[in-house]
Amino acid sequence: MRYIYRNYSVFTPEKVYDMKLNEFVKEKRNGVRLTQPELAEKAGVGLRFLRELEQGKETLRLDKVNQVLKLFGYEVGPVESKRNQ
Repeated sequence: MRYIYRNYSVFTPEKVYDMKLNEFVKEKRNGVRLTQPELAEKAGVGLRFLRELEQGKETLRLDKVNQVLKLFGYEVGPVESKRNQ
């Protein structure tokens, strides 16, 4: 099952999370009671990267975003735009 992210919302086959990616990651991190340094270490990314992700930086490496999301069972991927439908 693939999970995808588009236009600052996270989509799954069952549900649309109407929140920005940074809010989604922060909510998931808090849900498992991890600090930013703990999550960064578990995901294999730098603390600075994780902080920038949670602060909503618009230019991030998708492979690193996926490293973080993978811990929660999600990943970034393409989805058809509503404008093209």
